[in-house]
Amino acid sequence: MGVVAALVRSTFLVNAVYEASAREYGLTQQQGQLLCVLMPRPYGMSELGAVLGLAKSSLTGLVDRTERNGLVQRKPDPDDSRAVRVALTKMGAKLAVEFYDETCRRIEELAAGFAPEERDTLAALLGRIVADNKVPTVFMEPDRLR
Repeated sequence: MGVVAALVRSTFLVNAVYEASAREYGLTQQQGQLLCVLMPRPYGMSELGAVLGLAKSSLTGLVDRTERNGLVQRKPDPDDSRAVRVALTKMGAKLAVEFYDETCRRIEELAAGFAPEERDTLAALLGRIVADNKVPTVFMEPDRLR
């Protein structure tokens, strides 16, 4: 299998695992992404839209729905009285950690048959692709959240 087919097919695989995990937690895939992005800190709406790659109207709808479910809240931005920051609620933070941990476990299982050095090589190569293409941090390394 070539690199293009392998990357595209692995994207579908990871998305399917991510979506199944989100569904089990009563979330959409986008809500799961939102919770994971917000785990380290609150974000302003424009910054959040850029990280998630969403247009303003789509992001507003996502935040509205997630806020109605009690998982996020809008807070005034201390640096700009016209802006808001989106933050996890206590319930959202708890759910985010549970969802994140379970999703990490499931994705980790995808490479369970690899030897440790193969896993390291895969991580290094994929990490280079991510870094070279300046992919926003939408999913933190497990050890950087604790």
